[in-house]
Amino acid sequence: MTSDPTASPATPTAREMIGALAGFGRGLLRPRRPDERLLASITDAGLPRGDRTVTVRTMPQVPRTLPAGGLIEGAGLHRRVRNAMTCFVITHPEATFVVDPSYCRDAPDRALGELPGMLRRLVTPPADTVATIDSLGAAQIKPDFALPTHAHWDHVCGLLDLPGLPVHLRTIERDWILGPGRPPVGGVRPALTDGRPVETYDLDGPPVATFTASHDLFGDSSVLLVELAGHTPGSIGVLARTASGWVLIAGDAAWHYDQVDLIRQKPAFPGDLVDEDRDAAFATLHRLHLARHLMRVVPTHDHDASSRL
Repeated sequence: MTSDPTASPATPTAREMIGALAGFGRGLLRPRRPDERLLASITDAGLPRGDRTVTVRTMPQVPRTLPAGGLIEGAGLHRRVRNAMTCFVITHPEATFVVDPSYCRDAPDRALGELPGMLRRLVTPPADTVATIDSLGAAQIKPDFALPTHAHWDHVCGLLDLPGLPVHLRTIERDWILGPGRPPVGGVRPALTDGRPVETYDLDGPPVATFTASHDLFGDSSVLLVELAGHTPGSIGVLARTASGWVLIAGDAAWHYDQVDLIRQKPAFPGDLVDEDRDAAFATLHRLHLARHLMRVVPTHDHDASSRL
């Protein structure tokens, strides 16, 4: 998916590609079924009280139309859905920050060149995709920091045009991209390092709603970072209290809202190549499914869901 398959954790091998393609065919016919026992075991810890609110704004973006079956296992290939390289701006009384600074200028050369040819062709977004720095400039927004939901290229690439902008990154996510294993492709390390101030955090707070752990970003319960395990080791969602209710920016825990509504995982191609832990990612969908009545769940790349903000 432009937004999603794009975010390959590392260059896949030929065997991994073949296995994912075979799994894609199986999933079209027999998508993975929801786990009823897991659903029954998930409890609602409630939402915190408070009166401070923030605003959540979606930066304008050019959508790309894709077959639903390429994003939602078992959805078929005839229906079309809209996908985009979305980023968001949250304004709190103490700071303005950008969530998922998605796209950089000259991305085909600066980021996509690291991807293998087949995958690169699949995920390359439209030529008129808006770079994060350009959308921020047009809106006259000067963020105080960036907060990626996870460290895949299509969620941090825009930082290449914002040198010196501080980043808030979960500790285990930082350790993952800097560790000895295969690094995420697409210029992730340069975007998040190269002298940039990085402030790490842990999910040191209690369960919130259906999520197992949280971190109160400003200490006033207006912006909570919550556990969305599976896509990457440190994937999080950004839960914000707005004047019209709670909004959860869910990153790539889901690529489309139908995954949340129907509890459908990503198709094996490219899901097997981009989810670090497929079982954990599927379990997270169950938690999002139960949370959808408590908040507006917005997958980062679902253009229709994000444009409603």
